[in-house]
Formats: sequence, C-alpha cells, structure tokens
Amino acid sequence: MDTIDYGMLILRVWLGIVMVFHGVNHARNLAGTASWFASKGFAKPEAHARLSAAGEVAVGVGMAAGLLTSFAAAGLIAVMFVAFWTIHRFAGFFVFARPDEGFEYVATLAVAAVSVAVVGPGGLSFDAVFGLADDFDGWVGLAIGLGGVAAAVLQLAVFWRKPAAASS
Repeated sequence: MDTIDYGMLILRVWLGIVMVFHGVNHARNLAGTASWFASKGFAKPEAHARLSAAGEVAVGVGMAAGLLTSFAAAGLIAVMFVAFWTIHRFAGFFVFARPDEGFEYVATLAVAAVSVAVVGPGGLSFDAVFGLADDFDGWVGLAIGLGGVAAAVLQLAVFWRKPAAASS
C-alpha cells in the first residue's frame, strides 16, 4: 500500500459519510423533504424525496466502500449539480452569503468526487479487491463521473422548473 491508497481511503470514506448522513436526514422526514422539493420547483416531490434519500445513502455506501467508485462519484456529482443548479447558484460562492447558502460546499464535494473518479479508489477498496480499480479510473473514470452531470441535466430538464419569486 502507498500513501495515495490511504489518502483515497480517507477522502472516499468522508465523502461517503457526508452522503449517507444527507440521505438519512432526508429519509427521517420524507413528508418534509417532499414539501421542500415541491417548494423548490420539483415535480413529483414525493418520488424525489424517496429517490433522493435512497440514492444518497447508496452513493455514500458505494463511495465509502470503494465499490463501483466512479459510479458512486457520478451519483454524488449528480446530486451536487442538482443542488447547485436549483438552490446554491443563486446565492453566490460563499455558503454564508445568503439564507440559501452559496455554492462553495456543493462545488467542493463535486470536485472531490471528480478527483476520486479520475484517480480511482485506491488499493484499500472493494474495487481493488475485485480487480476493478484500474478499469474505471483515469479518462474512463472522468467520463463516468461526468455522466453524473448528464444525469442531473436530464433530471432538471424533465422534473424541475424554477419557482416564481415569492411576492413581498
């Protein structure tokens, strides 16, 4: 094992923990999550709440375990892109800029996920155990990771419309 393997393990596990807790937080109050999705302009908010919770937990587990890591990274990138596009881009860069928070946090998670997809999961991963680590990194990993952007754009095109500004 090399230091890069330990570094990738630390990064993957942290990203996985963030996503699992995010998904569990959504799952703890599906009705509230669905209401929030509806208020942000998503059609089918109940389905989005369920899929968001399940997807974030699955992405987090895959990322932390290093199992199909580039695909987990693509899922993380998709979630962060949707969050960026629908909420955070309107507030500017800094998370403390406005009540909806800026995009530095979601962008950082997405860039970290792209990096994991490109570098690969490292030797301390299920992908390495199953001999997949070198199959899905590099340019292939980048393409898979950026496939998350394509999935997010498709989701937004089909299910999201910017809600009308609230009148004061």
